[in-house]
Amino acid sequence: MKFQLFLGSLFSQIKVRHWWVGLFFWIALVAPAQASVILRVAIERGVNQVKVGSSTTALVKDSTGRTLGQLPGMSAFYAQAIPGGVALDKWQSGLFWIEPTGKGFVYIGDRWYRGRTLVVPTEKGLTAVNWVDTEEYLYSVIGGEMDTSWPQEALKAQAIAARTYALYEREKQRNNPVYDLGDSPDRWQIYKGVSSESPSTYAAVDSTAGEVLTYKNQIILSVFHACSGGHTENVQDVWGDNLPYLSAVQDYDQNISECSWVKTFSPAEVSARISGVGNVKQMIPESYSPFGSVKVLKIVGDKGTKVLKGEEVRTALRLKSTRFKISNSPDGGFVLQGLGYGHALGMSQWGAYNLARQGVNHRQILGHYYQGVALTAIQAK
Repeated sequence: MKFQLFLGSLFSQIKVRHWWVGLFFWIALVAPAQASVILRVAIERGVNQVKVGSSTTALVKDSTGRTLGQLPGMSAFYAQAIPGGVALDKWQSGLFWIEPTGKGFVYIGDRWYRGRTLVVPTEKGLTAVNWVDTEEYLYSVIGGEMDTSWPQEALKAQAIAARTYALYEREKQRNNPVYDLGDSPDRWQIYKGVSSESPSTYAAVDSTAGEVLTYKNQIILSVFHACSGGHTENVQDVWGDNLPYLSAVQDYDQNISECSWVKTFSPAEVSARISGVGNVKQMIPESYSPFGSVKVLKIVGDKGTKVLKGEEVRTALRLKSTRFKISNSPDGGFVLQGLGYGHALGMSQWGAYNLARQGVNHRQILGHYYQGVALTAIQAK
């Protein structure tokens, strides 16, 4: 791939103005009317520069919607932050749109994506946002979240859960002037662009097009996880929320070897991850969920004690799950033997896989993992 770089002494000058009010106006002015639901997915956030391009000749537009020129296909350029805006090749503007001609893809960072690209300055640098149709976004997400060779009914269940989650986040972020969601699994869904698409993901998305899960006529928070280890959890035991549709149910993933794990910690390793306790002497589970997950974990050290609750237990210690038992190792460390992978809320992906292999259809899978929900057709807006 050929690269054309915009070089100069910009990095020493970076100071971005506050322009958030204007951004709403710019986007409303230059965004064409859409018949489908468009998602704004942040691919790069808060960076000094970002590599962008297109597989076909691309139009470059400024903040007023005026076409500045074209980028040649199959070439990449660096967009860089400058005071008050963005520099791209020979142009400078408050923001840039990059719109491929024909059926081209856009290039952001190190991947190809459908849709178009918006590059905007933020307080911490540049953010590159992929504006993409929801259904085309899902072509990629399904392949990122599940093995594309899995049964089609499992992939369909994932398509509906992922679509619902994306539109829930879109509504939640309605006051965010830049993006609806990101592309990483730590907070959002896995989105790798066209590289994770396949015929099976096209089929799963197209056959469920526009379908979402609702509870009392509201789109739900349709979270999912790899596996629970035999039983999902009640949301109040994990996040403290009251969401009736995220109630604990029997799971079907006990036979999955990847969901059985052992983690060994030395006292020093625990101390490094839990600040303020000093040398760790004890790890004491003080409260369990009805299904054996640790709700409250007390860490006792020679300089203090810290109590972790709910998801803090998993994230602070970087565990696969909170369903574990603790024993002492001969060298004074701690051995955690656990089941499950993820927060154990909503749909278990491996459970969906096993149910689909047994002939259970995607609607039945979703109805099992999300209690009392309805399958609803979305209205584009």
